[in-house]
Amino acid sequence: MAATFHLAATLPDFDAVDVEGIPARINALLEEARAVVARITEQGGEDWDRLWLPLEEQADALDRVWSPLRHLHAVRDSEALRQAYEAVLPEWTRYHTELGQNRALYEAWKRLAERQEQPERRRALALALRDFQLSGVALEEPARSRYAELRQQLAELSNRFANHVLDATQGWVLELESEAELPGVPESFLALYREEARSRGLSGLCITLDLPSYLPAMQYCSDRSLRRRLYEAQVTRASDQGPRAGQWDNGPIMADLLKARHELAGLLGYDDYAELSLATKMASSPDEVEGFLLDLARRARPLGQREMAELQAFAREVDGDQADPLQAWDLPYYSEWLKRERYRIDQEELRPYFPFDRVLSGLFDIVERLFGVRCVEREGVSVWHEEVRYFSVLSGDEEVAGFYLDPYARQHKRGGAWMADCLVRRRRADGSLQRPVAFLTCNFSPPSGGRPSLLTHDEVTTLFHEFGHGLHHMLTQVDIATISGINGVPWDAVELPSQFLENWCWQRETIPLLSGHYETGEPLPESWLERLLAVRNFQAAMQLLRQIEFGLFDLRLHRDYRPGDPLSLPQAVLDQVRAEVAVVPVPEFNRFQHGFSHIFAGGYAAGYYSYKWAELLSADAFAAFEEEGVLNADTGRRFRSTVLERGGAEPPEVLFRRFRGRDPRPDALLRHSGLTTEAEEAG
Repeated sequence: MAATFHLAATLPDFDAVDVEGIPARINALLEEARAVVARITEQGGEDWDRLWLPLEEQADALDRVWSPLRHLHAVRDSEALRQAYEAVLPEWTRYHTELGQNRALYEAWKRLAERQEQPERRRALALALRDFQLSGVALEEPARSRYAELRQQLAELSNRFANHVLDATQGWVLELESEAELPGVPESFLALYREEARSRGLSGLCITLDLPSYLPAMQYCSDRSLRRRLYEAQVTRASDQGPRAGQWDNGPIMADLLKARHELAGLLGYDDYAELSLATKMASSPDEVEGFLLDLARRARPLGQREMAELQAFAREVDGDQADPLQAWDLPYYSEWLKRERYRIDQEELRPYFPFDRVLSGLFDIVERLFGVRCVEREGVSVWHEEVRYFSVLSGDEEVAGFYLDPYARQHKRGGAWMADCLVRRRRADGSLQRPVAFLTCNFSPPSGGRPSLLTHDEVTTLFHEFGHGLHHMLTQVDIATISGINGVPWDAVELPSQFLENWCWQRETIPLLSGHYETGEPLPESWLERLLAVRNFQAAMQLLRQIEFGLFDLRLHRDYRPGDPLSLPQAVLDQVRAEVAVVPVPEFNRFQHGFSHIFAGGYAAGYYSYKWAELLSADAFAAFEEEGVLNADTGRRFRSTVLERGGAEPPEVLFRRFRGRDPRPDALLRHSGLTTEAEEAG
């Protein structure tokens, strides 16, 4: 029997979004929410249905308006959307600050927690009470008002930072007259660049700073001066350097963000913002995080130095003095060339074997085998762009969740890839179940020249990564919104399911499910499969050191910040970290930090280390499949029930032990990263 499309009636109608009317609608809902808070605190009592559920219902009503607005602001940006978002943001922030500082509600929930016996409710209340403390509920005036001012300021600064990055990315384009100016670039990318020019009403070719456009030119173009020009535009976005120096400069915004974060941490009794950030994470202290990252750097740096020396030697061998010394804009070009030489594998030759729809079908097949859920596309669902698709997630004949998939790069869409919640699973006050819905967003090359979208293998792993987040959100069986799906999960554990799912992009048993020539359906040749698997750890140490660099920079920037201290400035901190762990040359004009949205406009401030921290967990979790079979359904169902379904209802270390039967170990991470020597493995 076909499953009923339960979610159809609850999905947003993007065709009917009244952008100009959203601020008034949200302000009205915020006033309703304030009235609900007043009512439940006045009536007293210690009953869950009267003290918790009414506020959860109101929060959901707010999210049904706020979530589409926030999402459209990221994927279909316009002046009207910006104005609406910026009009709402101050009052939205003010309300949540008021809520976090509401002592009457805090005391009511404390009493409710003392008498609560149901484990998931206890967990939700414990996290809520912790968040009250971190919202300044115990502060007295004038600190209380100052905290509210800082929260408002931080929200506005983060939004401005993100807008500057988007504007700077879209505000620069390289216009070329002919293909002759891009020697070495394959025809498929030339077609992409011609299509980009046509879309802008131009002749010739256009290269943008969106990664699917930028990266191929950096990897294949033999014109070193053109590569430098592209690189400089990319790494100076929203800064005081480069072709748009001073326009959309995020330097002052970063300074204000760091100052405000440090002051806010001090108001709450923390020495620095890193301590405040870690109050909600698995890691116990900034020093523990630093030790973790430095230990990885100690293991990886000697190998990274060898990899860099090898690349320099190779470049000198093929291009002589022209490539000595190597510069940052040379690395993608010679790395791609070395990879082709050593492994006899070309990402461009592989690309026709990874058409987007085939990859997506293979992903769905793997997820069904492992976790017992099917993904079925639905027609007639309101979307925000013609490229967007909607899918139901079925367990048996029951629709348990849904997701929107927005796969391709385009103008007015922020770069990168992410998962965000549209609807959260929860049990409504009337006893009915609200099923979760996710937004899954990527920025792959769109179809062009009569060909479908063809992915690099790196893009295949990106799709799996974001779908792992989606599974965490969609397969939850927790009925309380604040601990459902990824909610309530510490930030340094939330990457576990996403990085975990990436492993199936590298398995002999599963790559055939993901690949097939877009014209003939011919499977990836066996010899190419061997080479693809062999290339997994190519320059793995250099890549690991780059992530450690970002994580250490973020941690020290927030731990060691002192107002007025020049050594606390982002450039000074980054220079010191690079001197300590990096092996890749970086020019003085590089302003990477000015576009580091993860920590300045996202949720990763003093938490970027989470990617490596969670990768240790994910590698060890996947090792169970290496031991029991990479498509072992029993192991997959166990991971679903112990990790994916539990969301934030229990601490992640408890869930991990339940899945693995022990605490996590670093062995698998070191092995997967190519850092374990044969002697260590034998030992």
